[in-house]
Amino acid sequence: MEPVFRADFLRDRADRLALADLLQDIFGIDIRLLDRLGGPDSTAVPFGYFDAAGRCIANLTAFSLPLVVNGAPLRAAGLQSGAVHPAWRGRGLYRNLIAAALDHCAAQGFAAVALLTDTPALYERHGFRTVPQHRFVGPAPAHQRVETARRLDLDDASDVGLLRALLEARQPVSRRFAPLRQTEMFLLNALWEDGVRLHLMERESAAVAWREGPDGTFELLDVAGPAVPPLAAVLAALGLAPKRVAVRFSPDRLGWEGEAVAEAGEVVLMVRGAGGLLPDGPFALSPMAAF
Repeated sequence: MEPVFRADFLRDRADRLALADLLQDIFGIDIRLLDRLGGPDSTAVPFGYFDAAGRCIANLTAFSLPLVVNGAPLRAAGLQSGAVHPAWRGRGLYRNLIAAALDHCAAQGFAAVALLTDTPALYERHGFRTVPQHRFVGPAPAHQRVETARRLDLDDASDVGLLRALLEARQPVSRRFAPLRQTEMFLLNALWEDGVRLHLMERESAAVAWREGPDGTFELLDVAGPAVPPLAAVLAALGLAPKRVAVRFSPDRLGWEGEAVAEAGEVVLMVRGAGGLLPDGPFALSPMAAF
């Protein structure tokens, strides 16, 4: 029996759980965690195929990914959760899903579409191009340690609510390139990414996502709040005095500059859209916004 195509099916509980099963099987990730983190992204529109037993056998989801680029807003979309069950590969299902998702993005008037992948050749034929990303490394700024930040706990409903509020009202972490909103993925990445720590700078009403690198480098992953505090204030509030810092997004709001070093991982950022949409200088999508 031929698989059945369905779109925008997240409101159906059985279909939503079937998608979760597919992503668990293919990637080992559990998107059911969103149920205790405030629910899925309301802008997400999945496109999928289902077999006769109701199993989701292929999927690609489009969602709104508003960005700021070179200080100006950019209405963009993201593609995520692209997967095909091994038994159904080689039948053109994923090609059809890409076409359906891109048609949806065009109909919605998105100026750009972005995705993250370790198979860029698969998307180049659909007009996507790889965009280099950078991290910014250098000596830590001078500061006086005060240690006023407190740890945030994603098992605490009040902390989850506070973090969601900060993410919804956040200032973009960079003027050069940053999401205007990526709440659900921030929360999931806080659980999925190795070694992530979340702290609240209460006086600044800012949540800081960070981790310690293997060489003792302080790695700043993201900051969410109505204003981005300087890097020196972040380190002071955490009570840390590292020798080296690596910032995983353009640090133009941090009152600190580092050397831009190209990322060399297998997963790359790809963008589809008219020329001139990318930042003037080196940048990166925060790991907390990865999708």
